[in-house]
Amino acid sequence: MIFGGIQKNSLIDYPGKISCVLFISGCNFACPYCHNPELAKNNPSVFLKEIEIYAFLESRKGFLDGVVISGGEPTLCDDIESVCRKIKAVGYPVKLDTNGSRPSVVKNLIDKGLVDYIAMDIKTDPALYSFFVKYGCESADILSSIKTIMNSPIDYEFRTTCVRPFISQPVIGKISGIIKGAGLYVLQRFQNKNVLDPDFFAAEDCGFSDQELLELQTAAEPFVGKCIIR
Repeated sequence: MIFGGIQKNSLIDYPGKISCVLFISGCNFACPYCHNPELAKNNPSVFLKEIEIYAFLESRKGFLDGVVISGGEPTLCDDIESVCRKIKAVGYPVKLDTNGSRPSVVKNLIDKGLVDYIAMDIKTDPALYSFFVKYGCESADILSSIKTIMNSPIDYEFRTTCVRPFISQPVIGKISGIIKGAGLYVLQRFQNKNVLDPDFFAAEDCGFSDQELLELQTAAEPFVGKCIIR
């Protein structure tokens, strides 16, 4: 596993906890609005050794409450199970950020008790992934991950970055119907800086105004326990 970065403390990435965020290099998607372009390209600016990561976590006992494994896409790594196991052995709960493209890996980590919280990004209507996200991406994989997460005993959230043309009010309605009954759905503001493909957004503003985000939130709220804008 290639650790391409670390955020040593965060108050927002693991709900209710002071966490550190470990960034894994490499992703099977190429979302133009990705804010970790070096990791998405599997070309991180730094390389951290596992031994350095675990030494850091040991040294932060009593200050940190949890560890977030983000990316890139962590479930692509063959040793993700081992990494989660080692982090939990140090004494930390683990939150996993994932795009949901590898449902068998997600299920395995949940079944073995190696993750305590999952945040899954839903990019658009799963039926449109092959068109918008990656050609050949199976919507069934995305739907399977959603089902697995919702049927699990752990805490979780679903997240959608609100950016055109991936998102519209009908698309939010479709996603909300798919995750009906979920406890938390997060609508994320699009930030047009340090993105993977700046040219994609050169012609027009692809973001949503505050009022438009409120309208998307209103569309989603009847389907989920809580919908917030972040």
